[in-house]
Amino acid sequence: IMLPKATYHDERKRIANPHDKYVKAKKMILQIAQRFQVRGRWTAGYRRIQAELDKQELHLSGDTVRKLMGELNVQVSLYNRHRSGKYSSYHGTVGKIAANKLNQEFNAHQPYQVIHTDVTQVRLANHQWAYISVMIDEASQEILAFQLSTSPNKELIMRTLEELTDNLPDGAQPIIHSDQGWHYQLAYYTQKLADYHFVQSMSR
Repeated sequence: IMLPKATYHDERKRIANPHDKYVKAKKMILQIAQRFQVRGRWTAGYRRIQAELDKQELHLSGDTVRKLMGELNVQVSLYNRHRSGKYSSYHGTVGKIAANKLNQEFNAHQPYQVIHTDVTQVRLANHQWAYISVMIDEASQEILAFQLSTSPNKELIMRTLEELTDNLPDGAQPIIHSDQGWHYQLAYYTQKLADYHFVQSMSR
């Protein structure tokens, strides 16, 4: 595997520095990173590098491994489509924005009065992205609905809502509080909340 010229010269300079206490660690990190190179891209994250170092009896903290990888310029680049590592469902105003009924006052004491919902992006063991949609009771912190999908789409949101209705006691009409994610603004979702006589609320 060919090492990028800039990385090669930078590493030679760093190894030549007698005051660098991580000379050995950097050399090992570079060797490990090269093993996992795919078509010139670095694909090994710091956890994998750290695990390989542990196998070789070199134990470094995750922060240190990340720092040294940054200095060597061998950070993962294969999945740069999600550079921030964080999913955002906010696409501006694409439907109806509900009023903020809670106004940052999260003090419900009785179950089934206020329920929070959100979609979270997670990385699976096979390096694919997945999306978790949950609904949590504010007072009890009980998870009332939990759905997983490979796409943050309509089906994921509606499955979560249907599971919630199955787990609520008869007559419950909670406030459903969310961010301003695009799927919470669209008619299929807002109408379903209205059908169940739920009160929609959105953060600002």
